[in-house]
Amino acid sequence: MTIPVTEAESELLAALWRRGPLPAKRLIEEVRSTQDWGDATIKTLLGRLMRKGAILSERVDDRQQYRALISRNDYVRAEISSLARRLFGGDQKALIAALED
Repeated sequence: MTIPVTEAESELLAALWRRGPLPAKRLIEEVRSTQDWGDATIKTLLGRLMRKGAILSERVDDRQQYRALISRNDYVRAEISSLARRLFGGDQKALIAALED
């Protein structure tokens, strides 16, 4: 199953892939270290990712914590497949050949 993830949403996933599960405050700090976004924007993206089933919010040691439910490898494979479909009718070998030019 492929979960569609926007570029902005991928920034939150990247933070979770880098640091592992994080409490909300630490996740916001991690995202803000690479993006100039306000808390409301980050919380909106968190909500979208939870509705899509890409991340999970769970209670750990009396704190809300977020963790990615999709792996970085699965995300990368889906992005490559999507790019190959859009540009080369799904032919991943053609995509690789274009990258090698």
